[in-house]
Amino acid sequence: MAAFEIIVYAKQDKTEPVTEFLLSLTPKMQAKVLRQIDILSEFGYELREPYSSALNDGIFELRIKQGSDISRVLYFFFADRKIILTNGFIKKTQKTPTEQIRLAKAYRDDYLRRTKE
Repeated sequence: MAAFEIIVYAKQDKTEPVTEFLLSLTPKMQAKVLRQIDILSEFGYELREPYSSALNDGIFELRIKQGSDISRVLYFFFADRKIILTNGFIKKTQKTPTEQIRLAKAYRDDYLRRTKE
């Protein structure tokens, strides 16, 4: 089966929230996040906990743990086996912050609107 294509979402001003997040991480955490993204591209829809979890409304989180640090990268699936990475954050609370999910949905809506143009 063909792998999924990973696409990094870019805002209208060309900034990439996921790239900015990755660059803010320690080299060890960066490597671990990139490895998880590789696994996501290989398994796509079939990737489950502890690696990936469905949040709501078609938004998923990629779950990464390095020592006591926990990172999340939010994403959604798009036509033709594409996975769009929207944003990432360091997890500090039990629940995924609502603001991060809201941001992922806004980025998805923007991506879908601009993809149709």
